[in-house]
Amino acid sequence: MEFFNLIKPEIALDALPTIFTGLLITLLITVLCGIFSLTLGVLVAFGRKSKSRTLRLSLGAYVQVFRSTPFLLQLVYIYFVLPFFGIEIPPLPAGILALTLHYTAYLCEVYRGAIEAVPKGQTDAAKALGMRNRVVMVRVILPQAIRTIIPALCNYMVSLLKDTSLLSVVTVQEMMFRGQIYAAETYDYFTIYTMVFLLYFAVGFPGVKLVDYLENRMKKGYASRSVVTSSTETLIARGEKR
Repeated sequence: MEFFNLIKPEIALDALPTIFTGLLITLLITVLCGIFSLTLGVLVAFGRKSKSRTLRLSLGAYVQVFRSTPFLLQLVYIYFVLPFFGIEIPPLPAGILALTLHYTAYLCEVYRGAIEAVPKGQTDAAKALGMRNRVVMVRVILPQAIRTIIPALCNYMVSLLKDTSLLSVVTVQEMMFRGQIYAAETYDYFTIYTMVFLLYFAVGFPGVKLVDYLENRMKKGYASRSVVTSSTETLIARGEKR
């Protein structure tokens, strides 16, 4: 009960419109960066399998740099250091650019790993039937890879939502930034940060449960396919013995 006594309803109600506007900006950033990084991740993944050595090395260097450095440093570098080279980017576009580049580097590896996990024998069999490379990718490889990709992508989208809070460092007026400003004005850090905490939880928790659901469904799917495969192999073996 002491916890609830520390929350001041009048301050919470007064701050709600400001913080809720920040939540909408947070969701907008998450959606935009999600769309950009999901799309660019596919392009980078295929680019890393390109026949062009220059393209492979360039994209490989990009992926290694962004996966080997902290996101906060990347964000600060884009916003504060690029102006020394004559490139000035406003806070919101700088934040979207940093998040997109950061998550593209990770998502492209998710795509690449899922594609390479498809047994090579299936690709060879499809080509033996006369399918072109593009048709093999669309009809044979991607449908199987997507089943592995989806849980990982949902997990990264939840992380993306939480990482938007770091954009407050470059004055992007998302939920965390607005909460900080309002808390500094009222000196009621408990009420304001509790509101921000609960709103992040309310948005992020369904995403976490969705990831758990998809992972469990994937495990059951793999288990059932394994049973069918083993049963089929057993019947074939019995037929051969006869």
